Amino acid sequence: MAAYNYTALQANGKESHGVVEADSARQVRQQLRNQGLTPIDVVAVTEQAKASKESSMLTSKKTMSTSDLSLFTRQFATLLTAGMPLEEALRAVAEQAEKPNVKSIILAIRSRVLEGHPLASGLGQFTRAFSPLYRATIASGEQSGHLDNVMHRLADYIEKQQQLTQKVQQALIYPAVMTTVSIAIVIFLLTFVVPKMVSVFTSSEQELPMMTSVLIHISSAFQHYGLYLVGLCIIFIVGFNYCLKRNLQLRERYHLFLLKLPLIGKSIKVINTARFSRTLGILSGAGVPVLEAMTTASSLITNVPIQAAVKAAIVKVSEGSPIHRALKQTQYFPPMSLHLISTGESSGQLEAMLERAANTQEQEVERRVDILLSLFEPFLILTMGAIVLFIVLAVLLPIFSLNQIVG
Repeated sequence: MAAYNYTALQANGKESHGVVEADSARQVRQQLRNQGLTPIDVVAVTEQAKASKESSMLTSKKTMSTSDLSLFTRQFATLLTAGMPLEEALRAVAEQAEKPNVKSIILAIRSRVLEGHPLASGLGQFTRAFSPLYRATIASGEQSGHLDNVMHRLADYIEKQQQLTQKVQQALIYPAVMTTVSIAIVIFLLTFVVPKMVSVFTSSEQELPMMTSVLIHISSAFQHYGLYLVGLCIIFIVGFNYCLKRNLQLRERYHLFLLKLPLIGKSIKVINTARFSRTLGILSGAGVPVLEAMTTASSLITNVPIQAAVKAAIVKVSEGSPIHRALKQTQYFPPMSLHLISTGESSGQLEAMLERAANTQEQEVERRVDILLSLFEPFLILTMGAIVLFIVLAVLLPIFSLNQIVG
C-alpha cells in the first residue's frame, strides 16, 4: 500500500485535504466517493517527494519542526522497544500525528519500507526533514540490529538540542524587546517631538549651538528619508545574506571576522565544537566508522573556518593520527574536551568521553550566553541614556543662550 495526498470537494462546496493509504489512486477516489466527497486531485506522497526536488515550494512543505521530529523519534523508539514491527510502528505514529504534513511524511516512509527498502532509504526521500546525522545514525542502527536503542539516543540528542535552543531564545526575548522599544522611542522623538521643540529656535534666527544643529539635521533626515533608510537597511541585509550564501570566500572571511570578536567569537567556537563532539559521540555509539562519523559530524558545523580545520583533521586521522591530536592542531577545541577525547581513545570509551565533552561545552555555551546578556543590558541602558542626554542638551543649550542674551 502507498500513501496518497488528496484534495476533494465536500457537499457544501468546501475543499477537503488529507492523507490516506491505498493500493492505487483509483481506490483512493472510490473511497472518497463512498464518503460523499468529490475527488479533485490524488497524488502519491512518494511522487510528490520526487517532484519537490524540482520545486522549492513543494520541498518547503516536506519539512519537520524540531518539536515534531523529537516527538516522532521518541514515539517511534518507544514502539520499537515494545517489540512492534517496523511498519506497524510507523503506522501507529502516523495515526497519532496531528499535522497533515508530518503524517504524509511518515506514511511515505512506511510505503517505502513496505516496498522492501531500508528505513534509512525512506528517510532519504525527505532530506530537509531528516539531517545527515539522523539518516546515518538510523542506517547504522539498522545494520547493527539495535535500531530501538539508536532511536532513543537520537531522541535524547534532539530533545537536548531543543532545550538548549529554547533556553537561548527565551533569554534573548527581553533584550530583543528592550532594543525594539528603545529604537522606537528614539525614532519617535526625532520624528515628532524634536522638530516641534527646535522650531522655536529656528524661527528666532539666532545662532544655534553645534549640538542643536546636528540634532536638527538628524531629525530632518528621519522625517524626509526615514522610510528610505529603513528600505536601504532591509535591502542591505537581504543582499548581504544572499552574497554570503552564494560566495564561499566572502562567507569564510565573514565567519573569520566573527571568530575574532571578543566573547562572540569564543561562543561560536564552543557551540560548533560542542555540536561536533555530540554528533561524533552518537555516530560512534551507533557503530559508524570513525572517519565516516567525523565527516558527517563536520558537515553540521556552521562556521566555515572551523569546518575547514576539522576536515583537515579528518585527513590526519585517516593517515593514522589520534583523534585528539588531530583536533588539537585545529586550535578550536578547548583543552578539557581534548583531554576527555584522549582519555576515551586510551580507555576504549570514546563515546562516553565525547558525550561528557559535549555536556561540558554546552554548559559553557549557557554560561557565555548569560554573560553576553548581562553585559548587553547595561550597555543598552547607557546607550539610551547617552542618546537622551544628547537630545536634552541640544534642546536646552539654545535656551541658556537666549537667557544670557535677554539678561
